[in-house]
Amino acid sequence: MSEVIFKNIGLQDYSETWQAMKELTSNRIQDSNDEIWFVQHSPVYTLGLNGKKKHLIKPNQIPVINIDRGGQVTYHGPGQLVIYCMVNLKKCGYGVQAFVSRLQQSTQNLLSNYDIDSHLVEKAPGVYVDSKKIAAIGLRVKRDCTYHGLSLNINMNLAPFKDINPCGYTNLEVTQLSNLGINDNIEQVIKKFEPILKRTIYD
Repeated sequence: MSEVIFKNIGLQDYSETWQAMKELTSNRIQDSNDEIWFVQHSPVYTLGLNGKKKHLIKPNQIPVINIDRGGQVTYHGPGQLVIYCMVNLKKCGYGVQAFVSRLQQSTQNLLSNYDIDSHLVEKAPGVYVDSKKIAAIGLRVKRDCTYHGLSLNINMNLAPFKDINPCGYTNLEVTQLSNLGINDNIEQVIKKFEPILKRTIYD
């Protein structure tokens, strides 16, 4: 199994974290350890490489950053757990679609531990509960190594999602753990999620 370093780095500026991910990925060598970061961000919209501005349906004061992951627009804010995955897929022995599947499975396994039934939507990466999106996935792969990753809504202000078409889907509703009767804070979720991620990505 590949070596992986988990880091819980708390509330961070989005642009600085993005730059740090790119630098880590650019400086990797074959024997570099994978890293998975647990982060929260101040309010920000991010628009993927092929993202269309038409999905920003209602202007507000939240900044919009054009970034280099796949996918359309999403929102990050305090109370959402963002998991950045700097993973060497070549060492793992599978490709990007299999990695997306493992991120989805990890999230579903976590939700199952909370007795929450979840499901997937074909051609719409992420995890859903009662057709509402609770986790979004967006990645970039460079020299067989991933960065960006997964966001899981835990206990946040969901209102900014109403001003966009989340992930490019009109009228897509979002949800979060606190709306589903789960009172765990982000630190408690991280403690449960870390071993699930390690097992599902690397075993």
